[in-house]
Amino acid sequence: MVTLTINGEDHELDVPEQMPLLWALRDVVGLTGTKFGCGMAQCGACTVHLDGEAVRSCVTPVAQAQGRAITTLEAIGDDEVGSRVQQAWLDLGVAQCGYCQGGQIMSATALLKQTPDPDDERILDAMAGNLCRCGTYNRIRQAIHRAAAHGEEQA
Repeated sequence: MVTLTINGEDHELDVPEQMPLLWALRDVVGLTGTKFGCGMAQCGACTVHLDGEAVRSCVTPVAQAQGRAITTLEAIGDDEVGSRVQQAWLDLGVAQCGYCQGGQIMSATALLKQTPDPDDERILDAMAGNLCRCGTYNRIRQAIHRAAAHGEEQA
């Protein structure tokens, strides 16, 4: 048995310790906001937070997540910064197909918690591991700036 603290609640799971966290979240706990993309930590669709740090759940074994706070997309709106990021995404119509957007939002939230007012270079660095097939990178960057400015338009 493995005990994971997911979105503030403890879950006892009967899974192998080497199972990727992604599959424990999706298939065992039923939190499907975390998406499977590439399975190799290359696309960012599976991004979750471990103790506030953005990690790729497709390559993170559940054993590595034990004793740490796991936050998924389902709970990111409960966080002030996460809520601002989600609102900026909506305000600017960032999503097209939407498949990667959960991971994008998780990475953006982790960035803003670490760097509350990032410049474009810092945003590009932090978001480099998140791929968007629809190419909404400019809107993603604008949404991060909007969330950093607490929803205010930037000059």
